[in-house]
Amino acid sequence: MTISTPVTQAHVELQIGGMTCASCANRIERKLNNLDGVIAAVNYATEKATVTVPDGYDPAQLIAEVAKTGYTAALSAPRTPPPTTASGESRTTGQVEDPELVSLRQRLIASTVLSVPVIAMAMIPVLQFTYWQWASLTLAAPVIVWAAWPFHRAAWTNLRHGTSSMDTLISLGTVSAFLWSLYALFFGTAGTPGMKHPFALTLAPSHGAANIYLEVAAGVTTFILAGRYFEKRSKRQAGAALRALLDLGAKDVSVLRDGVESKPQSVDRPC
Repeated sequence: MTISTPVTQAHVELQIGGMTCASCANRIERKLNNLDGVIAAVNYATEKATVTVPDGYDPAQLIAEVAKTGYTAALSAPRTPPPTTASGESRTTGQVEDPELVSLRQRLIASTVLSVPVIAMAMIPVLQFTYWQWASLTLAAPVIVWAAWPFHRAAWTNLRHGTSSMDTLISLGTVSAFLWSLYALFFGTAGTPGMKHPFALTLAPSHGAANIYLEVAAGVTTFILAGRYFEKRSKRQAGAALRALLDLGAKDVSVLRDGVESKPQSVDRPC
């Protein structure tokens, strides 16, 4: 008679970095679940992976597997409760703002300031002065190259791993519009002084090299950055609200047995 020994399991929580959409979370989850004895669930909203592994499993193997997928991972640090005052009330301290959120905000502000005049000049013919197309190039280039750099970097990472995501579409679209505009300006007729972009609601045959699409590349970059910024900020605010709600919970309890109150005991709360 053979008696099977139950395998003890452990739970590991990883902080995932570099995810930009739900497909990224699904890709990481599939990669982790392909490991022997590993059961993983990746949450895009919390940017965390909850992994069940055999007891004694090295978490470095999980981190390395995530890195092979093109993302970053680290063990989640245990959350420490905020300091309390003498009366037992929690005292909040100043928290350092997320560097990724700060970077997104800086890119969004810069791209908005630069993109608005580019879009305005392309859509309103009265604003198209003699060399307006070259001014548009000067304003749009930092948006497409610097502000959209997170999209280009993610697209290149996905390409190296033979995958694609929404960042691939964004990068491909903005770079295509930018490169065609450069071609039209330097090798076509779009760079001619006094060139106009008339606003029309109808389609008509035209010379392709006479048109630039800098406002498309700059506008798409700005709108996507705005969506990413507000999404990440809302996730951070929701997480902070949940942590504050946990901090309001009871920290000590007293047990009443047969009419006798026992010594207060600390309450184990989830991180």
